[in-house]
Amino acid sequence: MKPLEKLLKKPGSHLPARPPAPAPAPAARRQSLSRPPASPEEPAGPAGPQPGSEGRWLELRPPEAPLRSPEDPSPGGDRDREPPSPEPPPAARCCCGCGPAAPAPPERLLTALLERLPAGGAHGRGCGAESLLDDIVLTHSLFLPTERFLQQLHQQYPWGGHVGGGARGPSLPWGLLDGATFVLPRWEDGAGLRRKRAVLAVLLHFLETYKGLLQEEESAGKVIKELYLLIMKDTSLYRDLEDEILKLHRLVETVELKVAEETPPPNKQVKPLFRHFRRIDSCLQTRVAFRGSDEIFCRVYMPDHSYVTIRSRLSASVQDILASVTEKLQYSEEQSAREDALILVTVASSGEKAVLQPSEECVFTTLGINSHLFACTRDTFDSLVPLPEEIQVVPGDTEIHRVEPEDIANHLTAFHWELFRCVHELEFVDYVFHGERGRRETANLELLLQRCSEVQHWVGTELLLCESLGKRAHLLKKLIKIAAICKQNQDMLSFYAIVIGLNNAAISRLRLTWEKLPGKFKNLFRKFENLTDPCRNHKTYREVLAKMKPPLIPFVPLILKDLTFLHEGSKTLLDGLVNVEKLHCIAEKVRTIRKYRSRPLCLELEASPSQLQTKAYVRQLRVIDNQNLLFELSFKLEPGGQ
Repeated sequence: MKPLEKLLKKPGSHLPARPPAPAPAPAARRQSLSRPPASPEEPAGPAGPQPGSEGRWLELRPPEAPLRSPEDPSPGGDRDREPPSPEPPPAARCCCGCGPAAPAPPERLLTALLERLPAGGAHGRGCGAESLLDDIVLTHSLFLPTERFLQQLHQQYPWGGHVGGGARGPSLPWGLLDGATFVLPRWEDGAGLRRKRAVLAVLLHFLETYKGLLQEEESAGKVIKELYLLIMKDTSLYRDLEDEILKLHRLVETVELKVAEETPPPNKQVKPLFRHFRRIDSCLQTRVAFRGSDEIFCRVYMPDHSYVTIRSRLSASVQDILASVTEKLQYSEEQSAREDALILVTVASSGEKAVLQPSEECVFTTLGINSHLFACTRDTFDSLVPLPEEIQVVPGDTEIHRVEPEDIANHLTAFHWELFRCVHELEFVDYVFHGERGRRETANLELLLQRCSEVQHWVGTELLLCESLGKRAHLLKKLIKIAAICKQNQDMLSFYAIVIGLNNAAISRLRLTWEKLPGKFKNLFRKFENLTDPCRNHKTYREVLAKMKPPLIPFVPLILKDLTFLHEGSKTLLDGLVNVEKLHCIAEKVRTIRKYRSRPLCLELEASPSQLQTKAYVRQLRVIDNQNLLFELSFKLEPGGQ
């Protein structure tokens, strides 16, 4: 199990503890994490969430089921529902008190949002409707697919209702989406203008939030373009919407929506992954965000360790990769159809092998640090062994011994900021809530997590390749200095990874090395250990992080851990209701990522040849990720008897 996976499985959650409640009746349901505690003036109600209460739960129904109000009995019968109270509970209100938020089915959730949005900006950005808009846009995929969400938004755009008072003729009384015809709602006069403005606000916020991710959504791009053309027909009729429509036009041009009929642009630039093809010219390039349609070069090895270089999409399936390899090897179609057809296998430096299924996609970003792709037949599967450079270690001094700790720390921070900036905030949601189905949208997050593991193993590798006790103690001191400077740079990802690497069992057992460390650095490292202590759900680290101001790089695996416990701690759907409070907590966590990157990182790095060499070293770390091999090196340096 990878270190990051172990971290995500550790117990603990930052969810606020609920106040003690009276013991429920034997038949009562478990209280939801998202239900607010009863106020002192109110008597304690039943443990389960109540439909229509506080506006926090929204009724969910299958598309084919008839609509039912919150007061109707549930499909499961009255035994699963508490009797309705004589008076309906008060609806939750916007933070500025502008209006209630009534419960509604997901199909009507967008309608309720459009009704709450400010008509003319009188409420400002702090309005509760603006917060609800951001919550729904960030988390709608948990209960409603993107295409259906956009289709509903399309249907909510009214036709008719001229500003001047005269009704616009029925020039667009219908809409067409994927061959299905629906009637567009007709509005008159001011009501139509308000609804158009609300639909525009949702569409603009959606495009601003998703941006580049929409380039991979062909069906979503088709719906957005149809809605865009419908809105553009109103440009001459609604002068009050000119600013919004102009902004929409600019966004649609920037996003470059993809439609199935369009052909891909020729000669698309190839983007190198930071771990592939360890070339100076590739590693020194500024990192850019990856998308599933991006093309990369990759090596696929044979059982005899020869390799072929293929050009492939990042989201290519295993079947597509094997087809490219077969073409390179000039396999005939008859040979590919026989039993000796090629299979794709990942081989780690420890010798662990795994056969990839033909339908798997985006395998390049899910490889381990020193894992490689092998193409072989079923007969040669057992003969696969790691590459020689992964198992043959040559001790000696590396670049780290001649470079100042400030330079290494600054280049670490600069590189990790580039990787962190490339991760779209929605990738965190896809990674936790959609699992393997979201791999195509989480390529940048996968690369950042791999880099975190890479830095952890880099610390142990550098120390264990240093045979001299004096040099090893000096290097240990330098690594603690690097961690301190990374913390000063507010690069908590590098700081955390270095401390975890120094706590590796193969390093912590080097008693003679730690004894030669000066007392000042021993005390400093103890403080670092206290800061990274997972006790009380990383309380010390969270307190330090809360005092930092952007820009900063958080310890990303901990964010994923928080989202995981938010997901597992409360259900998204319960008794046909959508847990809106859970969606709000998820959106709040995503907004913290947005806050961390709200300001650019400014580090003054020289462009001298020595600095470029340091930059290349930091971005092409050669590490040993085989724990057994690390222990062998550790026992060679300091046998257990000493």
